[in-house]
Amino acid sequence: MDNQNKSKDIQQGFLRKIEKKEKRKLRARDKKYQAVWFGMGSFGVIGWSVMIPTVIGIAVGIWADKRWPGHISWTLTFLFLGLSLAVSMPGTGWKKNENRLKRKTKNES
Repeated sequence: MDNQNKSKDIQQGFLRKIEKKEKRKLRARDKKYQAVWFGMGSFGVIGWSVMIPTVIGIAVGIWADKRWPGHISWTLTFLFLGLSLAVSMPGTGWKKNENRLKRKTKNES
């Protein structure tokens, strides 16, 4: 009797594992087309999140160069400041949201 129960438990565990993998594959197949556009959109989000602080840094630098001329190039200083700010935090809210969605779908399967 004990061997039969063990065998059934093993079989049910195996079937659950297969069912879980099948659901994941079907979800991935449904999202395949969506993934291409999603990838293109993420390039756009990250591109804009890097470009905007960089351009703002350049504009502030040009303004500072006109206001306080000197041997320091404020344009280059603020360009690098804006770029470093942009690179250090590109779309942090967006990335957090995506990670949360990934964890949620992983827990569902």
